Amino acid sequence: MVQQVSDAELELMKIVWANGGTVLYAQIMEELAKTDHTWQKNTVITLLSRLVDKGLLKTSKIGRRNEYAAIVSESDYQAAQTQNLIGKLYDGDVKGLVTTLIQREMITSQDYEELKRFWNREEGR
Repeated sequence: MVQQVSDAELELMKIVWANGGTVLYAQIMEELAKTDHTWQKNTVITLLSRLVDKGLLKTSKIGRRNEYAAIVSESDYQAAQTQNLIGKLYDGDVKGLVTTLIQREMITSQDYEELKRFWNREEGR
């Protein structure tokens, strides 16, 4: 099972995924500098270590530089967390999630049409 991560850890994973699943520490710091995150070096290293411990990243040395590679893909993480959400909030009933999305107008009619086309395409396979 894929472990859940904190919001800060997820921010780092998004950087790794956005860079093809492999990134150098320096690249992470560059990407963070583009955002409003003012995390110190020790904070980032601690968060990366936690992600390694949780089995989402692996690390290797390239000379004196650390390279981080995703073990879990973004889509696999999203699927695991979605399943976790459905289990916790809807007792495993996907219809409950979809009903909430529709009733609370979290899905536009355009989203609905795209989903319908996707569903029909998948059924045709």
